[in-house]
Formats: sequence, structure tokens, C-alpha cells
Amino acid sequence: MKRNLPWRALTPTALALTLLACGGGGSDNGSAPATPTPPPVAVDNSCLTSTTATPVVVGSGDAGDPAAPEPASGYVVGHKIVSAKTFMVVANHPLATKAGCDVLKAGGSAADAAIAVQAVLGLVEPQSSSLAGGAFMLYYDAKTKKVQAYDGRETAPAAATANYLRYVDDTTDQTLPKPSARASGRSIGTPGVMRMLEMAHGDHGKLAWKDLFGEGTRLASDGFKIGGRMAAAIASSASNLKRDAEAAAYFLDAAGNPKPLGTTLTNPAYAEVLKAMASQGANALYTGKIAEDIVAKIQITAGADGSVITPGKTTLDDLKNYKPMRREPVCTTYRAYYVCSMSPPSSGGIGVLSTLGILENFNMGLHAPSQVDLEGGKPSVMGVHLVAEAERLAYADRDKYVADTDFVPLPGGSADTLLNKTYMRSRANLIDFSKSMGTAVAGDFGVPPVGIDKTVEHGTTHYSIVDKEGNVASMTTTVESTLGSYHMSHGIMLNNQLTDFSANPIDPVTNAPVANRVAPGKRPRSTMAPTLVFNGNQPGDFLMATGSPGGGTIIQYVVKTVVGALDWGLDAQQATSLVDFGATNSPSTNVGGEHPNVDITNGGNNDPLILGLRALGHTVATGSQSSGISTIIRKPASGGPILTGGADPRREGIVLGDTFTP
Repeated sequence: MKRNLPWRALTPTALALTLLACGGGGSDNGSAPATPTPPPVAVDNSCLTSTTATPVVVGSGDAGDPAAPEPASGYVVGHKIVSAKTFMVVANHPLATKAGCDVLKAGGSAADAAIAVQAVLGLVEPQSSSLAGGAFMLYYDAKTKKVQAYDGRETAPAAATANYLRYVDDTTDQTLPKPSARASGRSIGTPGVMRMLEMAHGDHGKLAWKDLFGEGTRLASDGFKIGGRMAAAIASSASNLKRDAEAAAYFLDAAGNPKPLGTTLTNPAYAEVLKAMASQGANALYTGKIAEDIVAKIQITAGADGSVITPGKTTLDDLKNYKPMRREPVCTTYRAYYVCSMSPPSSGGIGVLSTLGILENFNMGLHAPSQVDLEGGKPSVMGVHLVAEAERLAYADRDKYVADTDFVPLPGGSADTLLNKTYMRSRANLIDFSKSMGTAVAGDFGVPPVGIDKTVEHGTTHYSIVDKEGNVASMTTTVESTLGSYHMSHGIMLNNQLTDFSANPIDPVTNAPVANRVAPGKRPRSTMAPTLVFNGNQPGDFLMATGSPGGGTIIQYVVKTVVGALDWGLDAQQATSLVDFGATNSPSTNVGGEHPNVDITNGGNNDPLILGLRALGHTVATGSQSSGISTIIRKPASGGPILTGGADPRREGIVLGDTFTP
């Protein structure tokens, strides 16, 4: 039975805990009572961060405050591992991390903290997350020792056709939606994240739902400063934002220029939505005035700048009828570990586990990075080669076979067909130590022909949480592309998630139907891969939670982090910071050129890793990677297990908890 306990009174803004003690008694001879000894005072540094001896409150604006706006940079060197005794949050924005940590500090569960984090992320990171977006979460219940997958993926409206993203009208106007599929109402899926979180709270919540939106409401009302990544997103999207009067008024100044880094934003409309959800539940977003206005915005036909916009076909019934799903996660053993990740409609979990299943056939420990430092060291040529080749094979299968299994079943009706040890061994046998395969061919399972879908996905954000009782949440949440569809309602950015479907329902090469084609009520394929790792061959001995944003490259980011920790012995921060590398099913292999341990000068000809990969036939791409990996690893210590955390130095996130210095 969950307990609904209010927590705001338990979390003082002063963030200092006075320990009371009994006063001294009087003397035996009846003399005047002695002056009581002042009680000892201890400072509770939980959920604070510090660059000096004096703790700094996140969001204070004081020197050293990690939430102070700073320009978005490709990579910030020097991130150090953080240790905590019993609870921890790692998220991609300091204010969101702080909100979740305060909930845990007050005795909340990981599910409670996830709600508080989401409420803040939709405000301070609208380029990546939204109350009107979607999400996937893996949740480990420490008492039952079970992992539950939660599906809050958006859905296509009931009126959608197979050509919904391809034509204005199937019969009368076979031209592209205006001004593009993404920026039209056609891209906006029925949101799922808040109903999903409400479902998870019903299963695992400990504190009252109504008390989990306080920090998001306060920040929206009192204001927060635009950070580096948000400023860059506004600047790059300014012309598109002008089509929406509400978005333009919020993100642009009176002259139509992007509001710059450090500008204080308030969002009273967003605060009102949070208040409504706090009192009415998630239904406040799916019925009534807020829902009516969201539908009206989806159906808009002209922009504020006079441009033509193709309306979406979403109705109030689509919102009212949206249902989140409890799903079984996809899980498999990897060496001495048990790894679980997200099941379809995400392809991320199958992609991660398929890659690991192939790599299990190689002694990856022989190919660890060299010169290991805070940044994870220098990856070896063979280590990157094997991972990239395994990913080519995994992506080939996911591109062909994985979609919303409520509509298109997996081969054999089960993920096991793609993940069993025998099949993984056969895929591993296709890897050549001496040269790259370039492009892999999907496995043949004798099923009816299925088209290949290489639809590109975009932005997301991720957070990992462990509470005092050992429950764990690993959640990836998204608005899809930067600032979604550029449509805004009630201070909320609306997603463009439906562009994760294949716009063409038929493979133009083979004329076979594409598994990830649009259909009414269907959920678009995703690559989000929230991941949990346990010691042994079943859930129970929790070891690791991780995940990342990054669209179609999420599989690569999660795999390199898991392999870095499990095979190469890197700690939570080193595995997170490690060079991002890997491949989709193409001849190009990614090596993150933003990383300080990669030398991209002189066309990469000064870097041994790049040269070594080229010698094996890889076409090396050294563009900056946009991972936002959030990792927690539980490790043994003399006084009992502790938590260690790492935040991705490519984003603005931090690690908070009941931290200490080991």
C-alpha cells in the first residue's frame, strides 16, 4: 500500500538540519539549574553541490552554482565521480536534478522523484523535453525484485492514414505537409509522458502526487535563467518560432530576436498547468480547457507570420482515450550480468542487447582503453572496431524488424528471436578482425518481406534515480527534434514525435511494407534505451542504471557506457565521459571529435585511433556527439554498498544525492 505523505514541509529551503538534544538537568543540592549546553549542529549537504568548503545551493545564482547559465560547450573536462550513501539523481539539467533530489531527501520513491524531475525539465529544457511529449521508463522495485517497463510513447491520431506525413491529402493533394511535416500539425503525437508517470506513481509512489510539482511551479512563476543549450536552441529555431504567436512571445524579444543566454524567463501558463495537474491528476492535460487548446493548436492552418500550416487531425477524443502501457522489458544475460532495457515500440533496448549479445562472443577485456584518466582514456582501435561492427549488425535487424509490436509482431513473435545466444553467435561470426563490413544485412527469419526504415530520430533527455529503499528509475523522455514542432500551448512545447514514423509506408526499393509505417493509434518506433544492469542472471543485485538522449545514436551511447563499465572497469563517470563511438548500419563510424582524447587536427591524421580505424576500412566521422548519459553504479564499500554517479560532460547535468567523500 503506498503512503501519500506531504513532503514540502519536510524539505526546508534553508537546507540545514539542526540536531536537537536534551538539555542538562539541575544539581542534586537544589542549586540553580546549570546553563544548558547548546545542541550540536550538523550541516546536511544532501542535494547540494559545492566547489568550495561552503555548500552552494543549486539555483542560488551564487558563485559555483552549476545551474548558472553558461554557453553550451562540446565537452567540459574534469568531471569527477560523485559518491552517495543511499540516494542519487543524475539528470541533464541542474535544476531538474535538484528537484528530484529534494523529493528523495524527503523520503520519496524513485517514481516520485521522476515526476518532479519531469515537471522541471519541461520548463528549463524545452528543446529536449515536454509535458506534452513522450517517455519510456524502466523501474526496479527493490522489494519485489522485479523490473517493470512503462510506455508513455505518443500515438498517431485515429484519423491518421499511412500517408499522414507524406501527403496533405491522400487523394486530392499529394504534396508534402506545409511548411514541412515536422513543423506542421501532422507531426504532433498524442502526448503520453504524464499519464505514464501517473501510472508509475500509482504502482510505486510514496508521497502525494499533488506535492510533486512544487519546484516546477515555483521556477515557472519566479523565473529561471536561460542556459547555454536552451539559448542555442532558441537562436537556431527563431525563424520557425515566429509562426507561433505564443512561442514567439516567450522565446523572442519585441524585435523578434532570440532571447539570449542568461535572460530570466517566467512561464505563468506552465505554472498553471502544473497546478492543474497537481490538483486534478494528469487528466488536466488530457481533458478540459488545456486539452481543447492543445487540439486547437494542432489543428491551426495559418501561422502568426501568415504562412500556411497543414493541420493535424488530432481530436479531443484522441487525448481523452490515450493509455500508457505497462510492458515487459527486454532482458538477457551478458557475461556475469543481467541487462534489461526498453521493449518495443522502442528499438533501443533490442539494439543495445543485440549489440551486447554479439560482443559477448569476444574477449572485450583485451581491448580496453589506454591511458585511462578522468575522461575515460583513449579507446583502442580493436575495441571500437568490434563495437561498431556489432552495432552495424544490430541496427540492420532493428531497421527491418522493430516497430510497435501491437501492430507489427517481431519475427517469431518474441524478442528472443533477435537476441538468443545461438543467433548472436551467428551474427558475431560475420565480424572480421581485419576489415569493416561497411554495411550489414539483416537476419533472414523466413517471414513475409519487410521494408527497411532508416528514419532519423533526434533529441531527448535522460535521467537515472535511486531512492533510499533501493528502488531505481531509468527514464528517457523526449519532445523529438529541438523545440519539437515549434507549436506552443499553455507554455508547453508540443512534440513532433510522429516524424519518427516512416513517411513512406512502402520501401521504394523492395515495395515491401515498412514495419514502422503510420497507422491510427500506433506508436512510432524509438531508439530510447533506458537500461538497468544487475549482478548475476536475474534482477535482485542492482549494479547500474544508465541511458542517454541522442536520437538514433542512443544505442551507441548506451553500449559504450555499459561496455566501459562492465568490460573495461571504468567507473560511473569515466564510462559516461568516455569517447562516444559506434556506428549505425552504414560505412561511417562515429568517433566523437569533441572529446579531448581525440585529435581531429590535420583531418584526424594525427590520431592513432582514427588512423587505425581507417586502416580497417572504416570511414570515420568526427563530428561532435550530443549524448547526455546519466549513470549510477552501485559498488561495494567497507561500510556497505554505496552509489556512484556520472553526468555527461557534453551537457549541463550534475549528480546530487546524500553525497560524501569516501
